[in-house]
Amino acid sequence: MPQFNNQTVIVTGGGGGIGGATCRRFAAAGAKVAVFDRDLGAAQKVADAIKASGGRAAAFQCDITDRAQVDAAVKAATEQLGPIDVLVNNAGWDVFKPFTKTTPDEWAKLIAINLTGALHMHHAVLPGMVARSKEDGWRGARIVNIASDAARVGSSGEAVYAACKGGLVAFSKTLAREHSRHGITVNVVCPGPTDTA
Repeated sequence: MPQFNNQTVIVTGGGGGIGGATCRRFAAAGAKVAVFDRDLGAAQKVADAIKASGGRAAAFQCDITDRAQVDAAVKAATEQLGPIDVLVNNAGWDVFKPFTKTTPDEWAKLIAINLTGALHMHHAVLPGMVARSKEDGWRGARIVNIASDAARVGSSGEAVYAACKGGLVAFSKTLAREHSRHGITVNVVCPGPTDTA
C-alpha cells in the first residue's frame, strides 16, 4: 500500500520547481494533493500532470501573504479532498543583494512570503489537525517546513531571507513541542542550491 494512501496533502508553492516535484512525489505515494500557488495556471499544470499519471490532485489559487485567501483555499481543499493530513510549507521568494543595498519594502515582502505566509498556513490548518486528534485519537498529522541552508549557516546576499528561514526553524521547534501531545510532527528541510527555473 502506498505510504500516503488517501491522505490529503497541501503543498504551498506547488506550481514551482521544488513544490511541483514534492506534489508529484506525494501523488506517487498515494496522496490526494492540494496544489497551492498564487499562480493558478502553474498549480493547474502540476495538478493536470498528476491526474494524467493516474494520481489525484486539485489546484487552488492561494497567495499565502493574504490570510483571507489562505482560509478560503484551505476550506476549499478540505471540502474537495478531505481533512488535511500533511502540510508542506514550501512557498518562498528571495532577492539577492548585500543587506545594505536592500530596502525596507524588500524586507517587508521577504518577511511576508517567507515567514508570515507560513504562519498563516499553520494557523489555518493546525486547528483541524488538533480537533481530529482530540475527537478520534488520530495521530497521523505531519507538517514539513521548507527552510534553507541559509538558515543554518547564513548566506551572503540573503540576509533577510536567512533571517526568515532561521525564524521558521525556531518556530517549527516550538510547534513540535506544543503539538507532540496531539501526535502532530513538525519538521524542517533545509535545501541548498537547487536547479529550478
